[in-house]
Amino acid sequence: MKKFLLAVLFAAALIIASPHLFSGKKSYTLSFSSEKSLQVGEELRYVVSYSFLNLGEVRLKVKDKKIVNKQTVYIAVAYIDSYKGIPFVDLHQIYETHMRADYFSNHFKALIRAEKYTAYTNYFFDYEKKTIAVKKGRVSPPQVWTDSVTTAEHIYQDGLSIFYFARMNFGKKWSIDVPCFVTEQKVKTRLNFYDEPVKVSIDAVDYDINCVRLDGYTDFVSVFGLTGYFEGWFTNDEASVPVVAKMKVIIGNIRLELKEWKREGWTPPKYRN
Repeated sequence: MKKFLLAVLFAAALIIASPHLFSGKKSYTLSFSSEKSLQVGEELRYVVSYSFLNLGEVRLKVKDKKIVNKQTVYIAVAYIDSYKGIPFVDLHQIYETHMRADYFSNHFKALIRAEKYTAYTNYFFDYEKKTIAVKKGRVSPPQVWTDSVTTAEHIYQDGLSIFYFARMNFGKKWSIDVPCFVTEQKVKTRLNFYDEPVKVSIDAVDYDINCVRLDGYTDFVSVFGLTGYFEGWFTNDEASVPVVAKMKVIIGNIRLELKEWKREGWTPPKYRN
């Protein structure tokens, strides 16, 4: 039971898209609308549920935008926490991504608190040298578990940056296989974008929200049982804020629903017939 509940909350970290194998040789150079830019200080809070049970929350924050080596870099963080009183679960994880202007990853790091220690993971992407450095270990007392380098045949997404990549690509109907590096695997995410407006209802507002839909598929089983089909509904505006998302784990489906937000000048757009 404990492992399953951990699986459900961990799945929430990658709810917008889960990664798998990439076999193509294409180099991705995508253009983005200036109207779909990230807003520093934006915060989004989601409730994670399995069936009728609320298990915890995922909070997403755009921390900073800076210039590094003459390149624009966005820094975003995801906080994953289980609720107190959930049997057998005490889960607290932090994921951070440093993204280029095309929303591919330069650096990814994670902190995962276990019962006896906190573990860390770092991925450093050096596309000029075509390498990915991996460092993993325990924070205290310090211990290095992995210190290795692998090749980077492509530019890659990490498990968090792909969420923002998906947001910035809404607006037209198309599909793409995106190369990712997750759990030390070179994998891919299939993303299918749609442009038909649909209405979505959530508890946080008293009207139907104007949204567009995304779905995709993973053909492998990842950590904690993430696998198969996923879908999400994003606001049909320049912010492309995810409102609801669903994803399959090995023995069931989980749901994320937008609970609160902090984004200057923004409210969810109303759906109009």
